[in-house]
Amino acid sequence: MIKYKTLILSFSITCLAAPVFAQGDVAKAFSFAAKQTTFMLKEVDSAKAHANNPALVSPRNLKPDGTLGLINSKDWCSGFFPGELWFLYEYTKDAKWLAPAKDYTANIEREKDDATSHDVGFKVYNSAGNAYRLTRDPHYKEVLIRAATTLSRRFNPVVGSLQSWNARNGWKFPVIIDNMMNLELLFEATHLSGDSSFYKIAVAHANTAMKNHFRADNSSFHVVDYDPETGKILHRVTHQGFADSSAWARGQAWGLYGYTLCYRETRNKAYLEQAQKIAKFILSNPNLPADLVPYWDFNDPAIPNVPRDASAAAIMASALYELSTYSTANSKLYKTTADKIVKSLSDRYQSKPDENHGFLLLHSMGHKPAKSEIDVPIIYADYYYMEALLRKDRLAKRRPVVIR
Repeated sequence: MIKYKTLILSFSITCLAAPVFAQGDVAKAFSFAAKQTTFMLKEVDSAKAHANNPALVSPRNLKPDGTLGLINSKDWCSGFFPGELWFLYEYTKDAKWLAPAKDYTANIEREKDDATSHDVGFKVYNSAGNAYRLTRDPHYKEVLIRAATTLSRRFNPVVGSLQSWNARNGWKFPVIIDNMMNLELLFEATHLSGDSSFYKIAVAHANTAMKNHFRADNSSFHVVDYDPETGKILHRVTHQGFADSSAWARGQAWGLYGYTLCYRETRNKAYLEQAQKIAKFILSNPNLPADLVPYWDFNDPAIPNVPRDASAAAIMASALYELSTYSTANSKLYKTTADKIVKSLSDRYQSKPDENHGFLLLHSMGHKPAKSEIDVPIIYADYYYMEALLRKDRLAKRRPVVIR
């Protein structure tokens, strides 16, 4: 049995005295999102026609030349835009969003059989998962179970983890903190199928990551590489962060969100404690800016003269809204902090109307070491921003933050 003690965050944060994000601001933000997404749908159609490549099915970013970056369904980001369309349908209840949401989701469904990486969760759950949640169409249920079955094939019981990437960079069995997000697909598959094997794999992965991915200060490594034959740890390194020993901001956000959802699905208090420890690392970090939109890596020595990462902030806000409903001691802090993050994103990081090809947020960071997607709009920032808005709305209306 795991002995659990309530974790009380003994720090102050400037957001507690700052103006909060009000309920009326949610409606305003969704109105903006609806107009921008209408614009983006036209921009995507234009970019597709110009590219003359039917395999390009979803927007991802702005390219260095300012043009709209489109991707095929295999790209790990392909499910985010369909998910945004479902969010708009959910919030507005306007049937005009239903057809494009279905169409863009249909373009991703083939990925249910892609066993080449863990990203089947990002791709299929964020598209077909939202589709099933809002329509209860049994077709989407079948897609989700099939995708979870595919993802499960990447589980190694010796390691106790799903393999994130295939062997690369001298790594034999790399597992990245991002993979915590894909556990949601497995938990959902157990709900849909009654097959507990998905649940057991998700729990095993979460336990292994909790044991091996985190440092004494509760920050996480990006990549942990294992020997697939023995389960021995071979390397603890970074791929997208500043250094092996640094705290890559989006990686910390993935961990926060991942352990929050694991607590939701299992009620294992060890996961709640882990989520709160991660929250404490983030929110008490001396390098966290006053507006709570983090620098791309908490340990970049050039701070403050480095890019921010709006995507990390959006993920954190969405996670904190949910975490506020589970934590007794820190509920108000988490909710108020999430409000401040969403307000910062809406007031200072939002695109101008009918600009940036319809993206909602500016200033996200993709892969700085590779000089890729530096300080640009990226689709997953918009997705988690809209999810945070929905969660804020549900809290205000006293509805469950997460609706299955």
